[in-house]
Amino acid sequence: MWTPLLGCSLTAGLAALQKRPRGAGPLLGFACLLAALVPGWGQSPDNRCAISNAVTCTNCLAVGPECAWCTQEDFMAGTKQKERCDIVLHLMKRGCKADFIESPSAGVTMPAGNSNVQVAPGEVSIQLRPGSEASFMLKVQPLEKYPVDLYYLVDVSASMHKNIEKLNSVGSDLSQKMENISLDLRLGYGSYVDKTVSPYISIHPGRIHNQCSDYDLDCMPPHGYIHVLSLTDKIAEFRSAISKQKISGNIDTPEGGFDAMLQAAVCQSHIGWRKEAKRLLLMMTDQTSHLALDSKLAGIVIPNDGNCHLKDNVYVKATSMEHPSLGQLSEKLIDNNINVIFAVQGSQFHWYKDLLPLLPGTTARQIESQAVNLSDLVVEAYKKLLSEVKIQVENPIQDINVKVTAICPDGSRKTGAEGCKNVKSTAEVLFNISIAMKGCGTTEGRKYMTLKPLGFNESTRVNIHKICACQCEGSVKHKRICVDETSQDAETSSSSDKFSSEQCKMPKGHLVCSGQGDCVDGKCICHKTKLGTIYGKYCEKDDFSCPHHLGNLCAGNGECEAGKCKCSSGWEGDRCQCSSSLRKHCMNSNGQVCSGRGTCVCGRCKCTDPSSLGHLCEFCPTCRITCSDKRNCVPCRHSNSSQIALDQCKTSCAYRLHYTEKSSECTADDPSHFRIFFIIFIVTFLIGLLNVLIIRQIILQWSNNKIKSSSDYRISATKKDKMFLPTVCTKTVTYRRDKPEEINISKLQINETFKCNS
Repeated sequence: MWTPLLGCSLTAGLAALQKRPRGAGPLLGFACLLAALVPGWGQSPDNRCAISNAVTCTNCLAVGPECAWCTQEDFMAGTKQKERCDIVLHLMKRGCKADFIESPSAGVTMPAGNSNVQVAPGEVSIQLRPGSEASFMLKVQPLEKYPVDLYYLVDVSASMHKNIEKLNSVGSDLSQKMENISLDLRLGYGSYVDKTVSPYISIHPGRIHNQCSDYDLDCMPPHGYIHVLSLTDKIAEFRSAISKQKISGNIDTPEGGFDAMLQAAVCQSHIGWRKEAKRLLLMMTDQTSHLALDSKLAGIVIPNDGNCHLKDNVYVKATSMEHPSLGQLSEKLIDNNINVIFAVQGSQFHWYKDLLPLLPGTTARQIESQAVNLSDLVVEAYKKLLSEVKIQVENPIQDINVKVTAICPDGSRKTGAEGCKNVKSTAEVLFNISIAMKGCGTTEGRKYMTLKPLGFNESTRVNIHKICACQCEGSVKHKRICVDETSQDAETSSSSDKFSSEQCKMPKGHLVCSGQGDCVDGKCICHKTKLGTIYGKYCEKDDFSCPHHLGNLCAGNGECEAGKCKCSSGWEGDRCQCSSSLRKHCMNSNGQVCSGRGTCVCGRCKCTDPSSLGHLCEFCPTCRITCSDKRNCVPCRHSNSSQIALDQCKTSCAYRLHYTEKSSECTADDPSHFRIFFIIFIVTFLIGLLNVLIIRQIILQWSNNKIKSSSDYRISATKKDKMFLPTVCTKTVTYRRDKPEEINISKLQINETFKCNS
């Protein structure tokens, strides 16, 4: 016992004298003391480092953050390479010196100096290895009476006429009300209508330049977006720009507001956004806005590129580029630190309110008639935006997980997405940032991310340094032991990688280790998670992903496998919430489950045959087997049956008795039924034929009464005189078909009249 203790003490002493972090010597000494005094300490079956069979330093470190690799050449001579991978305490106990132990730890470094005023720290460097986690605190403190840039983006369609007039008095009124919030207020202004193509506007030559011609109004031509006034502290210029504004028009209900909003956000130099100011964009409208893909109706199919396209303060891509999507618009607003206030009049307010979860850093307010509350609306919305502090993670890195927890001034803790509300201007909000590394997946690409409080012009840059290779690999002295892939163990591992991975897969095409572990020498090493425990030969089981019942996973009556509950004996159901003893309530008198026409779910039959019904799916009027079965039970209804027969009826026909009393649709398979059917058919046919003959006779009789002989028709003299024109002369001619008589009529001049020959 004393020998290893003495060896560990010497190792700890050497570590203290060499270039090790302060406190490393005492820590190693304490670890050795525990290892010596408590035999077998740390050698639990959960020691995944020792059972990982890792044959290189890099593979060893990838197993978990607690694993270490010994590079000492004479360490346990004659043993396999995999013995060098273990936890630090075990390696030291077996004689590995501290200088030769590779076990990099996660750490956080904050460079000296911070230029940020509201968000601290401005930059953080974090060192991580696979499976490790590091945390730091982020402080956000809004400044009091911060400079404000307020840009009005106004829908100038005809229905907004009275609201535009109200803007004339807003400038000075708003300046007075904002004095308690900001000492430096600047106002800007822009207008929008919609895309200037059909079917959004009328392209009739008489209306193309004046969409209001039908109403005898002088309107300005429609436009996608015009930047009218850059941000200025001169209220007189703002009022002058508003007074000159004319209304316009279009012919469809949604407007092109989001098109204009994106341009106002990204065209910073045109608008005049200040870096040091709080940026507000107020969009005033009474209608909804077009979204991405709406413009396909006009044949516009080029996606919005999110760039600035103002020429002479006019948006020139309105007719060739689609409307932006909500995701694209949200990204540009966050990138440019812009908070949006939707000032909406009328019933469309709720449409914009529903969009708020999709557009972080936005709020919606309802305008009263003629915008009388516009100034108060802006002040209230600005105060609300100032009182909410949230963190947005930008530029995420693959294999890096970020967890943000807000510690609000009132002591409550919220997720970063939810943030803190009702924060006073002088209050300080803390965010606990935990960053974990899942694996080394890739070491290329972006190696930093940004933590950005919404609406603030400051952020924190987080530099990520992945430790995916051992330091000893760069040392010539220890490189052979660090990455000796030529050893027998390494060759065996390399040649059997494919075979090993197949051993780690469940049959039927499942993922290696069910996607929840690493395959090492044909065995699955399950990942660790704070959600619960992952276990099983293929890491196919866990205790957290299955449904709960009454607060218990799988109702406490089964195990969780691949997201589904595998019930223990005596239990069933998708949550193992039902006792198997309930199946007796699904059995009929013949011992069939749900009469063979359904499944038993928690003691109740669920009929799978659509023609079945009843508590046990026992009623099936259309099933042929039903009639033959019931025929055997008919004697049970006779009072003169023997007692033995009645007892048998109680067991075999009990569930049918009620139905046979009520039902009349059961028919027996008897030959007499065919005769009855044939007789009824013949009688019905004869009756129908007789009806046809009678109806035919009636129709013929009615027709005969309508027909009369030609002698019955005479024309009276008075009628005849009225019906025929007067004649000059008449002549009776007897005409025979075999000897026709020729009548010669001489030619007459135009002015002559026809005269009869006497």
